[in-house]
Amino acid sequence: MTVSLTTIYSLSFLVMSVAFAAACFLYRWVLRYKVQNREIAEVARLIREGANTFMRREYKILALFAAVVSVLILLLLPSPIWRGEPLTNLSMALAYIAGTALSAIAGKIGVLVANDANARAAEAAKQGIKPAFLIGFRGGAVMGLAVVGFSLAGVAGVLCLVGDATVLLGFSFGASSLALFAKAGGGIFTKTADISADLTGKVELGIPEDDPRNPAVIADNVGDNVGDVAGMGADLFDSNVAAMTSAIVIAQSLSGSLKNIEMVFVYSIIGLLSSIIGIASARINRRGDPTSALNSSTYVTTAVFLALTAAATAVFDGFSWRIWGASATGLVVGVIIGITTDYFTNDSRPIVRRAAHASASGPAFTVLSGVSYGFISALPAMVGIALSALVAYNLCAPMGDGYAIFGIAMSAVGMLSIVGMIISNDAYGPIVDNARGLAEIGGLGEETIQVADSLDSAGNTVKAVTKGFSIGAAGLTVISLLGAFMSEVNTALAAAGKAPISGFDLMDPVVFFGILIGAAIPAVFSAMLILGVDRNAQRMVSEIHRQFDSIPGLREGEPGVKPEYDRCIDIATTGALRELIPAGLVTILATIVVGLVGGASAVGGFLVGNIVSGLLLALFMSNSGGLWDNSKKYIEAGAEGGKGSQAHHAAVIGDTVGDPFKDTAGPSINTQITVVSLVASLLSGLFASFSLFV
Repeated sequence: MTVSLTTIYSLSFLVMSVAFAAACFLYRWVLRYKVQNREIAEVARLIREGANTFMRREYKILALFAAVVSVLILLLLPSPIWRGEPLTNLSMALAYIAGTALSAIAGKIGVLVANDANARAAEAAKQGIKPAFLIGFRGGAVMGLAVVGFSLAGVAGVLCLVGDATVLLGFSFGASSLALFAKAGGGIFTKTADISADLTGKVELGIPEDDPRNPAVIADNVGDNVGDVAGMGADLFDSNVAAMTSAIVIAQSLSGSLKNIEMVFVYSIIGLLSSIIGIASARINRRGDPTSALNSSTYVTTAVFLALTAAATAVFDGFSWRIWGASATGLVVGVIIGITTDYFTNDSRPIVRRAAHASASGPAFTVLSGVSYGFISALPAMVGIALSALVAYNLCAPMGDGYAIFGIAMSAVGMLSIVGMIISNDAYGPIVDNARGLAEIGGLGEETIQVADSLDSAGNTVKAVTKGFSIGAAGLTVISLLGAFMSEVNTALAAAGKAPISGFDLMDPVVFFGILIGAAIPAVFSAMLILGVDRNAQRMVSEIHRQFDSIPGLREGEPGVKPEYDRCIDIATTGALRELIPAGLVTILATIVVGLVGGASAVGGFLVGNIVSGLLLALFMSNSGGLWDNSKKYIEAGAEGGKGSQAHHAAVIGDTVGDPFKDTAGPSINTQITVVSLVASLLSGLFASFSLFV
């Protein structure tokens, strides 16, 4: 059977419409549950207002940044407007704006739904675990379907209108740059509040996690939405767009390019359909195990994708089984990475329990065990990424020049094919986390809080798994983006009459110069974000102490006495917005400086160093943070002396260290890697024509 690219564009928009219709249905289903508890309704209102305030101020700053960058793109990319074709520059600038806008909208939708779902999940927990689970999961699924629908529609729309895959780099850069700052800003906000609430509440005063006496408790719940929902949505929107973009850019340079581009879209369409089916299949079992329900829906999505893509490969003319094999390899490896991450972060597994036992000896042992297991946990994922790239490369290499790198790109597309389900699982986490807090604030009783706790524990476990999955997918994506960079820079070198690049020789001092600088950037980037959390949390802790000392009756919890929640929300907002721009700019400027000093070969080395170092740090920080978090929850459930014990105090300190690891720096690194890869591709013409030492 033959199929045209025009037909595939039509199918993309049709499936996008189906995804949006399914998202609307799920959202209306969540809204059917009414919030009866007045205290919960009031706190939910405060969370909604705090999240909207932060996002409004953040998006204003990012809009100014996007406006400046779009003007620079208009003037300079893909070539100076006074030398090239102005229409191409305009298309690139508009594509960049579209990428930022769709990424921002996806994040906003996620926050809107999360705000509506968390209070309803808290209320539903009174009826049992099943209704509360479905509200949390289906609320997260709304964002999952919206993000993937927007990414598919955006890529198809840009390519349909322009017909030039290079312009897609502008669209992807727009998505990546907004995701970088949204994830960094949201991560700083959420961990500022989380750390401050834990240190002052649990450690100093010995009060419960979400006690309404704590002035930081509302800011903590706001942070779950703006960091773990909006930031995460923008992050995975960026990853999905980058995977499709790199595959299409490489496909455009190959023989039989039309069929290769069609395969990218067909597999992406099937991935979205598979996610819809997987979301519909999610049900909690008789044992009431939410982790099992989340994992089983992921396995259903995986199986459906593999079956449907195999059928499409068999039916459509020109589709290659080798490329299907590369895509399937990426997806299977992604699932395996998720399973290994679960082993290191699930509180029913031995690693978390060992860390909890170590906590009984004091916080130093908590930190030492978490750091050690975090580093060990990076190995399986790194091996998985390496094997996936190796298998995909060798599967597709016999197809001709350039197909080996295209195979790696399709492996990334395969790994991200079920991203709709991954986001659904990830967004479920902050929704039920907030539900747990609202259940405590609303005084719904210990039994309801325990139900919400079990949902929250599953969310933490699955969130760690999805972070490992998304980092692994980013690893394959940036390897393929390295191939896209080579494709773009060779075009520029040919135009300048220079020899093309076939690889990056480690013995070349220019390449090695780039590798060393690139390897250092993720560490500097992470340090800037963590220091941002540190500075901001210190300000908030001082404010919490002021309120406890100056507001009569607050410490004792006297009736009618409430803290000034808005002061903590403002501290978190102002500090996060102050810290988010510098870290992102450092990575972008470093890429440009390396290119101007050493040229295209140095940038290639820079990307290699950045990828390897960034993946290692991202996996280490995400997994160690998840391990500490679930170790704390395992102790709070009664192990090692339970709440208030020495082990509990030590575990809270470990979780405090792990918070900016797993929710600020770790998941932001993969976005940083994507951003520098796209900057390198967009500026490849400049690096090919000018450098100081080459």
